[in-house]
Amino acid sequence: MYNDLDPLLHSQLRLAIISMLVTSEKMDFTYIQSETKAAAGNISIQIKKLEEAGYIKVEKSFKNNYPNTMISITEKGVRAFESYVNNLKKYINPK
Repeated sequence: MYNDLDPLLHSQLRLAIISMLVTSEKMDFTYIQSETKAAAGNISIQIKKLEEAGYIKVEKSFKNNYPNTMISITEKGVRAFESYVNNLKKYINPK
């Protein structure tokens, strides 16, 4: 049963990032950092892993001459999150 949990989402920070993105269309990097209170470097690493898996999309641009990174969840990411949550429910309420 443990094998049902997506190891990519089983990380606390990656799960927090995906959880926030499920409720919002897009979030910027600084908002994710302020909400998770994680170091920028750590967030960057976790975002890269989620992007490589196809769970999120990262868009880099400039806003008022400052770099701006916007992150959004993909359909694949939504499905992975829903599957993860459903599998967790099986632990809580085994039938």
